[in-house]
Amino acid sequence: MDRKKPLLGTVQETLLIPLYARAVETRKEQALLRDPRAEEIIASIDYDFARFDGLPSLTGALLRTLLFDRWVTDFLSAHPRGTVVEIGTGLNTRYERVDNGSARWIELDLPDVITLRRRFFTDTARQTMIASSVTDEAWAAEVTSRTDGPYLFLAEAVLPYLDEAAVHQVVNLLAARFPGSLLALDTAGPGFFDTQEQHDALSQVEARMRWYCPDVGTQLAHWRPGTETVTAHTLTSLPAPLLAQLPVPYQQMVSALAAQKLPQAEGYRLSLVRLPSDPPLLP
Repeated sequence: MDRKKPLLGTVQETLLIPLYARAVETRKEQALLRDPRAEEIIASIDYDFARFDGLPSLTGALLRTLLFDRWVTDFLSAHPRGTVVEIGTGLNTRYERVDNGSARWIELDLPDVITLRRRFFTDTARQTMIASSVTDEAWAAEVTSRTDGPYLFLAEAVLPYLDEAAVHQVVNLLAARFPGSLLALDTAGPGFFDTQEQHDALSQVEARMRWYCPDVGTQLAHWRPGTETVTAHTLTSLPAPLLAQLPVPYQQMVSALAAQKLPQAEGYRLSLVRLPSDPPLLP
């Protein structure tokens, strides 16, 4: 097999962590999810994935992915012909897992990531890759020229790697160009943010988070009045229906972790927010 090294920037390299998590999980008898494509991709990339073997945060990445998948499924149930925009799509396979056969999908990431992604995926009539920084307004115009709303934006393991000014810029852009849309995002708290050097996965790469937010609902509403939190969770307070579907060993693990009330775990939040319906003026 012709294995090639991934030519990725420092932050972009982190996309390999959840990819490996899905590949490893697929081989387990009691798996949180199965992703054969992730296994295929891992086998064709020349990279030292062994550095991530056995890391607890791989499970955290999988639980986050399951929650984001559920939010997409709920959105498409309500809006079968809506548009899902994955910000920082990486080598995600969410389209393959939860597409409903009629929605539009936009997969956005930096040019080096999209170059890598095109080795494994191709555009279709309903699925389009866009090479752009999320802070570049041009991609939003391309999305509106290709698709109709309503929109669900997914920023999974993306915004914490931007500085606060850039995150503010992204929120401004989404609120102005896609009023009333849903945005799913994850945010780190100060306990998580301050211990990155000791984090099991981040300590294996050079990338570091640059933005933390103890209360994303309050922060986004401050930036864009009218923003509402639809739901918010930690990895230890997942929705009951989702938790009930996990294999029993994982249910027990989440329960045990919840009992410990670790600041790093409790400060890491997964939020679904609705942007204001009336587009405000960009500052």
